[in-house]
Amino acid sequence: MPSPKTLRALPLVELGGLLVVALLCLVFQLRLPGRLPTDADERAVAEVLARDARPGDGVLLFPWWTERARLYVPPTLPVHGWLGSDKADLGEHPRVWVLGQPELPRSDVGAFEAAFLPGRKALGPEARMGTLSLRLYENGRHRPRHWVASESVGRARVYLEEPGSARTDCPFDGRVHRCPGPPHLYVAREWHEILYEPRHCLWMHAPGGPRRLVAEFDGVPSGMGLRLEGGIIFEFAHPKDPRLSIAHLGVDDAASGQRLLDVPIPPGREGVQKAEVVLPPGPARTVKVWVQADNAESRQVCLDVMALEPAVGVRP
Repeated sequence: MPSPKTLRALPLVELGGLLVVALLCLVFQLRLPGRLPTDADERAVAEVLARDARPGDGVLLFPWWTERARLYVPPTLPVHGWLGSDKADLGEHPRVWVLGQPELPRSDVGAFEAAFLPGRKALGPEARMGTLSLRLYENGRHRPRHWVASESVGRARVYLEEPGSARTDCPFDGRVHRCPGPPHLYVAREWHEILYEPRHCLWMHAPGGPRRLVAEFDGVPSGMGLRLEGGIIFEFAHPKDPRLSIAHLGVDDAASGQRLLDVPIPPGREGVQKAEVVLPPGPARTVKVWVQADNAESRQVCLDVMALEPAVGVRP
């Protein structure tokens, strides 16, 4: 048991600890303004990007949470930054600008480079504008896209498909393909988040039971990779309640009925799930993109399908 002298000293020890913490917080706050960019720094970055960026370029934030950059980066440039974006392929961009604030607390440059650099090559030296850094990279993970389902949704044919192929059409109202039934039964291009990553994807909520929600697309090019990407949005992916069921995402060849891609997403599986197949050369084809879940509760799916060329690689 502590002695009376020790007990009397405890309040002083606690007070001393609080004073140390308060002093450290004060030092942190006093030093922080010197690590933040000024308006002039931000204008200088905006001028470089407006002058030197090309169509198709993207901007990656480092650290990922430095969201203020979205206010001054030219609006024509997509800006990427989410937990885990350091290792994202960003395959839609042939070139990526890394906009960094390396002097911020907990900015781990080594960890960022270990995730980001594989498959990429710097196209020039790093520029510094005050506390901001800017550097352009060739993106060897770039895969040119020749067709994207979410960009073609207005031309799709959407319907509910029963076992045995009976169909119920989901008419397009100029914005969404609305199906009979609950208000969440529709297909449209929307922004959603899958494990922190914001994605422009097709909202396709399974109707429940054996029925499938189908979006049928014409003119899908052959002779390249056909990729399916999708997942359960927001917090709905995490629960592993045994009452929940697997969400099935798939792509079929409409003419032959051949299953081209199939991605099962069991309860508790988070993040973007991917599958890809190489289509043989030939004429353009029609594909059926579909979702199905026996129990549609908490199976809020957002997905996309695209026709991709092989990765470009980085030139020596």
